[in-house]
Amino acid sequence: MDINIRQHIINNFKGDNYASLKRAIDEAVKNNDEVTLPGLGVFFELIWENASVELKNDLIEIIRKRVNQAKN
Repeated sequence: MDINIRQHIINNFKGDNYASLKRAIDEAVKNNDEVTLPGLGVFFELIWENASVELKNDLIEIIRKRVNQAKN
């Protein structure tokens, strides 16, 4: 059985509106559930693939700061 997680996640959200996507992301982050990490990763990948150099730099800086602030 060949499962393509990326395509499954993308297909699961195709056609969703802004509010639905925002709610899904907010809930995934709020619930701190390991199961949702692959979906958030796919969303990040979609952003990254189409991001300008400036946006990529901004994202890296945000991640760098948050990683350094994160509690162990």
